Amino acid sequence: ARDKLELVMKLESDRMTNLVLTDAEVLPERDVVLEERRSRTDNNPGAQLYEAAQAALFLNHPYRIPVIGWKHEIEQLTTQDALNFYRKFYVPNNAILIVAGDINASELRPLAEKYYGRIKRGRNIVRKRVSEPPQLASRRVELASPRVGQINWGKSYIAQGYRTATGNQAYALQVLAEILGGSATSRLYRGLVVEKGLAASAGAWYSPNRLDRGVFGLSLTPRPGIALGVAETALAKEIRRLLKDGVTSAEISRAKNSLVAGAVYARDSLSAAPNIIGGALATGQTIASFEAWPDRINAVTREQVNDAARSVLVEARSVTSVLRPKKAASK
Repeated sequence: ARDKLELVMKLESDRMTNLVLTDAEVLPERDVVLEERRSRTDNNPGAQLYEAAQAALFLNHPYRIPVIGWKHEIEQLTTQDALNFYRKFYVPNNAILIVAGDINASELRPLAEKYYGRIKRGRNIVRKRVSEPPQLASRRVELASPRVGQINWGKSYIAQGYRTATGNQAYALQVLAEILGGSATSRLYRGLVVEKGLAASAGAWYSPNRLDRGVFGLSLTPRPGIALGVAETALAKEIRRLLKDGVTSAEISRAKNSLVAGAVYARDSLSAAPNIIGGALATGQTIASFEAWPDRINAVTREQVNDAARSVLVEARSVTSVLRPKKAASK
């Protein structure tokens, strides 16, 4: 409620400066993180494969490390580690305050200055942006598990993101992902699921909202009774056709309309809009670039989409991941 905003800001600003951490608080929370990793990753074959695929895609960049961390590293974390992290990163110059709701800037600014303006800056945080060496050969990772019911296939490519792309490339890749796999009328779904009946699902996605390079991906689940090789070959044929003939003006128009409509719907949500803005600002974008997103999407040309596809969808620079069922060992 609006009348609780000042109390929330008071409590949160206090947490930024006066947090007390002891073994009594930290060690049980470390166990909670370990349990979260066990339930979400270590006991989830799909998540395990995703970690392996990310590590294969990024050989040198920290993006190869899962956000939650590796189990053996979490086990070694100490209270002092938590304090060091808190003192370094929980500082005003590394924070973004976003408030959404029934309040305007002239009402909010005095509260922000009252509770956050008095907090001293921390040391400047220097991010060492590690570069990724050129990928010269395709890579493939596979995982078989008795907990898997059907084959799932994916292919990932490193691509430029919002912050690292030049011109309209990132927006062109968003349009490309929508054309390839954004809906039931997309190329991959229509071609592999509807027309050929080879797949239960097929799609494409693009993750541009990163400080460094993003990822473009394809996904496929073969229909029961269809060999993976058959479905995989058919998808590869669709990609070759795309690279040879390009996309059509009609596909571009449909994709733009779908993307912009989806963004308008997302911004109508009181919780989604500030999260989207916060993510954008935290990864090097600006309010101006966020507000200009629909115009940038609408400005994408057919030539830009085709150029982006031919730049990113290079087989030698891909990582293929396969999740397979495995019969449980008989006792």
